[in-house]
Amino acid sequence: MRKLLEDLVGIGRGFAPSRFAYRQFFLAICIGLAGALIFVYLKAPLPWMLGAMTASTIAALAGARISAPTVVRMPMVLIVGVMVGATFSPEILGRFPEWWQTILILLLLSIVLGALCTIYLHVFSGFDLSTAYFSAMPGGLIEMVTLAEEHKGDIRTVALVHSVRILVIVFCVPITVRLIEGVAAGASGVLRFSVVDMSVIDLLWIFGTGIAGIVVGRLLRMPAAYLLGPLTASAIVHATGISEFKLPAEFLYLAQLVIGTSVGCRFVGVASATVFRIIRVAFGMTLIFLAVTALFAWLAAELSDYGFVPLFLAYAPGGLPEMSLVAIALHIEVAFVAFHHIVRLFMVMGGAPLAYALVGRMQKTKKGGTTAGPR
Repeated sequence: MRKLLEDLVGIGRGFAPSRFAYRQFFLAICIGLAGALIFVYLKAPLPWMLGAMTASTIAALAGARISAPTVVRMPMVLIVGVMVGATFSPEILGRFPEWWQTILILLLLSIVLGALCTIYLHVFSGFDLSTAYFSAMPGGLIEMVTLAEEHKGDIRTVALVHSVRILVIVFCVPITVRLIEGVAAGASGVLRFSVVDMSVIDLLWIFGTGIAGIVVGRLLRMPAAYLLGPLTASAIVHATGISEFKLPAEFLYLAQLVIGTSVGCRFVGVASATVFRIIRVAFGMTLIFLAVTALFAWLAAELSDYGFVPLFLAYAPGGLPEMSLVAIALHIEVAFVAFHHIVRLFMVMGGAPLAYALVGRMQKTKKGGTTAGPR
């Protein structure tokens, strides 16, 4: 509880005029909104996220003074967590035991991806071992940056590589699914509920499960507590039939807009030459991610009753909030996709530090022989 109070105080301070760049954030949101509206007009897949992400990325690389501080992402991640939890109906809860095969394949996939991409970044791209290892892990950006910092990795490079991974995967996956299945990423049934139809009780449930989830998540020391805590609380409420509250479409569009814009803003302040070198390397790594993921999704589809597209979304390491939003837009079972991403997040968070300890001796022998970034 003390940690949660410290977080809340920190968030409050983060919005203080002396700390929060309001002008830069307003400009970033305006640029993201312009990109989203263009994508809506073009009928592009997942327009509110991909449009905002594309526009803000271009603006950041062009040198625009934009910013999306972490404190603005947290409430949006909370909304996504509550929304994903709302897909866990009693019927879905009873299907968890059916997913053990696909979970085992996911475990193997995570190990293969981590090993292949570490070799690619360390041996072929010249990253030092710590930077290569935590850049290659298919886990959350914040969590991997934190672990990299603890193990003397270059956290800026790690953050940039993961940002490129998320950017490319979130952009490519909806388009790929559309080409394969002919499914358009539009408003699903989940998004037809409008804020004008929302009752006070629904609003209380949304914020109640969100806040309760954060408290429990912090007490249990969950990774990504602001996402997994509200998700867990909302899932329990819906899976047990206590409530069937829904989130309005406007909340979801706002979350996509802010999250997409924040991804693009991660490219601010990095030298263009460095950015494009790392982007080139990260793009190659992401292609490995996508190719291997597609292979494992095909294998899982052959061995289970699930189709290639749901498995591809469940396995694609594009981030839990982002892939959950993609699943909603593509009318694909969100609980199935989200559950696999949650399992992967816990596996990577728990296993990555232990596995790195086994190769720690290699880091000592290589120290001073490689650079923190690509050659």
